[in-house]
Amino acid sequence: MEVLKEFTLPFVGLKDGKHKFKFSIENTFFEHFEFNDFNEANLEGRLILDKKPNFLELHFDVQGKVSLSCDVTTEWFDHDMNTQFDLIVKFGVPPENPSDEIQILPEGSYQINVGQQFYEMIVLSLPLKRVHPGIEDGTLKSDILNKLKALEPKEEKLNGQEDPRWNKLKDLL
Repeated sequence: MEVLKEFTLPFVGLKDGKHKFKFSIENTFFEHFEFNDFNEANLEGRLILDKKPNFLELHFDVQGKVSLSCDVTTEWFDHDMNTQFDLIVKFGVPPENPSDEIQILPEGSYQINVGQQFYEMIVLSLPLKRVHPGIEDGTLKSDILNKLKALEPKEEKLNGQEDPRWNKLKDLL
């Protein structure tokens, strides 16, 4: 829990208005959540806490780079991160079905830990398919890519004609 201590913000002593916070997010942060998809993480998290008399508005912003493994070649590459998220924090009895945009804290709370929100925001902003940029522009040279090209299915032609076994399938269209 020592890693997330810096993400705990006591808001009771703050005046109404906007307050800015900065956080350094590196591999040790993700190790706390047992998330090890990054070879290296170098992110800066910024938070603007807008304190109102009855609720809090939180604006999260994360920028930086993470090192990801390519799903095709397993080569590591740097992925730029630039993501934002807004959250409203109200006070009262937490509902059974919580919302993603509104968090309810019990009455009398004096601090909030925003580590979980930073973690979820970063992980959910990662691409579903992680492809090395060198594959898309053709600059990456890899043994795995060469093997995949060699094993790629080839369209067979019979004396300049298409394979007649596929004609019945074309009739289905």
